[in-house]
Formats: sequence, structure tokens, C-alpha cells
Amino acid sequence: MTTHHTRPLAFTGPAVQASVVRHAKNYLIGPEAIVINPTPTPVPLAHTPAKAIEPLTSTVLTHTRIEHADTLLVLRPATGLDAHPTDAITRETGWQHLTDRLTDQGNPNAFPATTPLFTSPQDTAATIHLDPAHLLKETPTPTDIRPFDLKVNLWYAPAGTDCLIHNSHDFIEVHTQIQGLGRMQKFTADDPATRYEDIRMAPGYTTPDPFCSTRPDGTYHYPWHQYYADTDALWLALEFHAR
Repeated sequence: MTTHHTRPLAFTGPAVQASVVRHAKNYLIGPEAIVINPTPTPVPLAHTPAKAIEPLTSTVLTHTRIEHADTLLVLRPATGLDAHPTDAITRETGWQHLTDRLTDQGNPNAFPATTPLFTSPQDTAATIHLDPAHLLKETPTPTDIRPFDLKVNLWYAPAGTDCLIHNSHDFIEVHTQIQGLGRMQKFTADDPATRYEDIRMAPGYTTPDPFCSTRPDGTYHYPWHQYYADTDALWLALEFHAR
């Protein structure tokens, strides 16, 4: 028997159909879609040999059954995964330039208005129970499982955009490429000349290992990092916020 609960995410629209699927059993992915497992538990696929979507990873599935999953994110760009996104998505309901979003939040001048980085509405997609230290591979077994709000939103930037080097978040994050090509970059300082790692991203790829580590006070230590758009690019941010 097939069971699940599905709802559209706040940023679903003409350019991308996006939904969260909860408590899935024998769930069919029909037309081609990016399927993300945002949980600390593998999601088994109904195929032989038996394989799974590993925690905090994603894949591209077509006409595939998922045996069971607590939470899935499913995204389908209207023009297909191989197309480059266009800036038309930034004119959909709720999209803003990051400068305008931060101004609305009381942080004017926190981001350069000349950088063409746009963000969709954010959706609290689910509650995920996890142990941060275990998720970040700092401990071999989970011992401190707590609820986290999974918040997700899309980002768009045109080709050649440096999306600002930064090193501060009060949450755990990973990113999934939806359309176009980009990369997550790491730096030793707030200086592009200090770049030491590029993680190349194509549609359907999620950075599986969050960049951060835990601090004794429960906050997170991030390296200097940024997203860079090689082509016009659309990607998804997944943020895990402690309750």
C-alpha cells in the first residue's frame, strides 16, 4: 500500500515545482525529479541491488519507487534539469534581491546591492530529529538527538556571480544544485585569493558534508565560504535550525 503526505513548498511556481513529502511508504517518483533526503537516515529505493539515498544527499530519479522515508524534498524544474534557469524566476511571488530581504529584516547595508543574488520565500518544511555531532561525523553514534526545524529556500544568480564570502551561521546548512552549474568554495580568510577548495555542483548534487563543526557552547564553526555561479544558476539551501 502507498501512503504519504505531500504539500507544496512556499516557493513552488511556474519555474520549479517543489514539494515536501512526509511519512512516505512505497512512494512513486514519476517524471524526472531531484529527490533530496534531508534526514540522518538512509532512504531505500525499491530496486535490486538494494541501494539508498544516503543522509543529506540527493539524486535524480525517474519512475522509481521509494520504500519508505520520513521526509523527502522533491523538485522539478519546468524546463528540465539540463536547461539553464532564467531570471524570470525572480519575478515570481515573494522573490527578492538579498539586499531587500535583509532590509525588510532590519539589516540594511548587510549585503551589496550591486551583487545580483536573489532569494525565494523560505519554508519551514519539516521537523528533523538529529544529533548535530553525529551528523557532522564528530561522534560514531548519536547520543544527543534533538528536534531541528528544516528551513529551505531557492537562490538564483547569473553567471559569474560571487555570492559573498562569509563564515557565520547559527544553523547547519547544505546546498543542492537545481539548474545550471556552480560551486561551493572555501577560503582561509575573507579574501578570494585564499581559496583552497572548490566543490563543483551540477543539477541533482548536494554537498553531503556540512562545512561546519560544533563548538562546546553549541554554536557552529564555519570556514570562510561562498557559492559561485559558473552559469546562470539555481540552487536550494537547506538549513537545520535548533529548536
